[in-house]
Amino acid sequence: MEHDDRPPVASFVGGGPFAAGAVATLGEGPAHHARVKRLEAGDRIRLTDGAGRVALGSIAAIRKSSLEITVHGVTDVPPPAPIHLRVPIGDRDRMLWLAEKATELGISTWQAVRFQRSASVSPRGEGSQFAEKVRARMVSALEQSGGAWLPRMLPDADITDVAAVAGESGEDEDFRIVLDLHGDPLPLVIGLDARRAPVILFGPEGGIEPLERAALESAGWRRARLADTTLRFETAGVAAVAVVRASHMLRET
Repeated sequence: MEHDDRPPVASFVGGGPFAAGAVATLGEGPAHHARVKRLEAGDRIRLTDGAGRVALGSIAAIRKSSLEITVHGVTDVPPPAPIHLRVPIGDRDRMLWLAEKATELGISTWQAVRFQRSASVSPRGEGSQFAEKVRARMVSALEQSGGAWLPRMLPDADITDVAAVAGESGEDEDFRIVLDLHGDPLPLVIGLDARRAPVILFGPEGGIEPLERAALESAGWRRARLADTTLRFETAGVAAVAVVRASHMLRET
């Protein structure tokens, strides 16, 4: 990527594939954002395809329904150490907040899980239309945080299906962790098997039913706790990902 000391004034997801010297065209949303932010031709822009490819360029034209960026240089960013998140289907606004913060921390996959107690939540976040809102929130978070990798979204699933499957591959090499008030401290659990990618699962409002917990334990999920108090599910999710991400950073130094 060419040297340029000017910092980007905005970051967008989309417009790929990127190539130096080419013009990347973004849609109506970025064009509207550019007008609201009063961006001008020549302003420095950062683009990412959400799969590790990052381009720096400058605005060539701002139109009513499109934004054109001249690409000056392209680089590839390696993915962060994998963290797979399995979130409960619960309150919609709290799920969206969690999706935003988890994206900032660099999760690899996201899957909404239907527990028995999910049925009592209203309004709850589930279905294809809600998934589109989650994706939009993730895109916004990636643009704000300067990340290069969007989480991969997996279809909603029942807890009975998730209990026996780990990670995006569905193989046993992933380290299955369920957050539980009576588990061992999460940093200790993470340290027990640092080689495998952690899959972090936690329950909805009201917690995980005993039969669900028993199914998880019989399938090899390891219980871990974050505190000695009961946390809201979105607090638990963000805290767990932050603890695991920090442990990855320590190992990499």
